Amino acid sequence: MILFIIGAILLIAGSVLFFLALFPKPSPTVSVFGEKVKESESMFAFFLSPFAPINEQFLKVLRTEKTLRNKMYLAKWKTSPAEFMAAKELLLVIIPLVMYLLGVKHILLLALGGIFGLILPDLILNSRVKKRKYRIVRILPETIDLLGLCVGAGLDFMAAVRWVVDKVKPNPMIEELILVLKEINVGKPRVEALRDMAKRVDIPDVTSFVRTLIQADRMGTPVEEAFKILSEDSRMRRFHRGERQAVKAPLKMLIPLIFCILPVILIIVAGPILIRFIKEGIFAGMK
Repeated sequence: MILFIIGAILLIAGSVLFFLALFPKPSPTVSVFGEKVKESESMFAFFLSPFAPINEQFLKVLRTEKTLRNKMYLAKWKTSPAEFMAAKELLLVIIPLVMYLLGVKHILLLALGGIFGLILPDLILNSRVKKRKYRIVRILPETIDLLGLCVGAGLDFMAAVRWVVDKVKPNPMIEELILVLKEINVGKPRVEALRDMAKRVDIPDVTSFVRTLIQADRMGTPVEEAFKILSEDSRMRRFHRGERQAVKAPLKMLIPLIFCILPVILIIVAGPILIRFIKEGIFAGMK
């Protein structure tokens, strides 16, 4: 009983510390400039910071710090990559320990628990990144339309971006444009700021948007026309993505249909007949 209580306390404490260390405090401003993320603003980050120096060297050896930092920016986690690795190591130790205290002695199960604790933060992080990218792709055509209307009304590109940022309700794409404006205001060239946005977001639609803007700037072609083409292309790609999802829907419905719906139908239809056969015999009605 005591071991069960200790294990439950460790599991709850580890889970609370992990999630509190990763999720950021609410903040209305964007705190990322270029590739440098403002770190260690998460709650209980001090609990993970002692393990950060070792993990920093480890990430440099693996050359994954930049990729992980970019993912954490997209997920809006104010934790450094080294602290994120420390959280993974913490769960790697805590989950097998809790399982052992709860009575699980098999080494294979303990190893599986450790592996699950190691990959759990990555699963959560990738899920949040995927959702944010999806929101950016969804809002991109409307944002391009607004920029095109502003440019067509006589504003230049930067003035159009400022107008859209001021007037449109905040969303992930607007946050990226705000960051572009801040980078340009501190002296970064516009082309470089747009390229950095494409690298941060890593979405084909945004990359095409940036590439078209840069090409229009170099060739001297009207930006309004480029915006019209971009809007049509992005809407067409979104339509094709919807078609692909619609094609996949029957396959996704097949598994719950076979394992959840059909057994219930068989029980309702064939259940009474089977019960009668068991009680009276198969040939009872022929006598």
